[in-house]
Amino acid sequence: MLQQPLPRDYRKLAPVSARRDVWAALLPRRSRAAFRLAVSSAVALADLITIVGTAYAVDIAYYYYASRGTVDASGTGLQIAGVLCLVILLTNLVRDDYSIESLIARGPHLRRAATLWVAAWVVTMVVGFATKTSNDLSRAVTLGVFVAGLPATLMVRYAMVKLVRHGITATSSSVNRVHLVGYEEDIARFYAHNDAEDLGLRVVGTSYLRHCEVGAADVARQAQISEDLDLAVSVVRFLRPDDVFILVPWAETSDVERCIDAFLRVPAAVHLRPGSMMDRFPDLQVGRVGRLSGIRIGRKPLQSGEIFLKRTMDLVLSLLALVMLAPLFVAVAVLIKLDTPGPVFFRQRRYGFNQQPFGVYKFRSMKTERGAEFRQASRNDSRITRVGAMLRSSNIDELPQLFNVVLGEMSLVGPRPHAMAHDRSFERRIALYARRHNVKPGITGWAQVHGLRGETLTDLDMERRVNHDLHYIDNWSIWLDIQIMVQTVVSPRAYRNAY
Repeated sequence: MLQQPLPRDYRKLAPVSARRDVWAALLPRRSRAAFRLAVSSAVALADLITIVGTAYAVDIAYYYYASRGTVDASGTGLQIAGVLCLVILLTNLVRDDYSIESLIARGPHLRRAATLWVAAWVVTMVVGFATKTSNDLSRAVTLGVFVAGLPATLMVRYAMVKLVRHGITATSSSVNRVHLVGYEEDIARFYAHNDAEDLGLRVVGTSYLRHCEVGAADVARQAQISEDLDLAVSVVRFLRPDDVFILVPWAETSDVERCIDAFLRVPAAVHLRPGSMMDRFPDLQVGRVGRLSGIRIGRKPLQSGEIFLKRTMDLVLSLLALVMLAPLFVAVAVLIKLDTPGPVFFRQRRYGFNQQPFGVYKFRSMKTERGAEFRQASRNDSRITRVGAMLRSSNIDELPQLFNVVLGEMSLVGPRPHAMAHDRSFERRIALYARRHNVKPGITGWAQVHGLRGETLTDLDMERRVNHDLHYIDNWSIWLDIQIMVQTVVSPRAYRNAY
């Protein structure tokens, strides 16, 4: 078996003059634990200072305004900050959000921070109600802390994550030290598809298992792998890595079990990595349903609480929009009637959530053609009326879909519903196209605010749109919905290809 301390591409250590220095560089340093603790403490302290500082500043600002020039504080801000700090810091400690691994990992840091801020604020209100102290708190200061604290917390967390990622690289002694074990082709595949800088770890050694000759006796095969594993365990004991990754394919059941038995004897975390499956599903997790365990390759697009939150926002905002836009609806209806004969609204069958068909509403923007086959609108399409061109360029033709939102058939934000003919065609040609139907379709979406709308002339056009829709599904948050709705109104890209 070959033992290799570090592949050439991964060897980014400072130049050394002696072999002893090389081995010393590979071994864990005594100051490592203290440095990791210092980094985690600094991020937690940044959260603490941000929360307390924002709350105190809001308290002083309100007292200065209310007392007309006297700089003082009522104490409300610090009381609120105390509960917020307790909830946020303890929650982050429990779920290990302050660890270096969590900070350098690609994850929804800002979404988790925003969700926790809202939850902590709710807990603060419940505590105030339960202890009958809510009447003593200034409502203006309480609301001010919530409104000002959220962006402040997000900006500080963003800055800290950037700072940690910039300062900690694969060559840093503070990152997790990893040893790889597997057949030569499996380890080569690992290096070909991964980069130490992106992974946020440091490979300090590799142990190659030898393939037995075809037709070799089982006894000889067992003796050979035992010899390989004994040597690998000795190397791991010497290097003292934090983690051992077994890259042996899961199809080799007996070899995997022997590797597990061997490396459970060393003080390191042991991981199984089932080859290319991990690259296809980067968010694999071990999940439990009842007492049954399994590897979860995908979660439900939205959990029950998220569905309730999204539906509440959809219902409130759509009803409010319908009331406010009623005069505009009347004006548009009159213009359509005066422009060309035909109905004001256009209704077409589309696939919605779970591929259930429904009728989507729009203001009619084309001439009425009885019995005509469906044909996607294109630039300078002769069927588009003068009023219709104006409605399309301003996205006003989509506003009647607010009725679909009220009926629960659509959401304000989500993948745009396509014509059924397009759905059936592209579903056979584009991988994971049907995943778009795992959430309700939306009036606007992540693809639309990036200018991916209008005619799809090639499969590549649709594939770009689908990739954006899948990104939205996998990264949904209430804040992402708000961001998309704002961009739909103010971003020039949202109006691109609107014809």
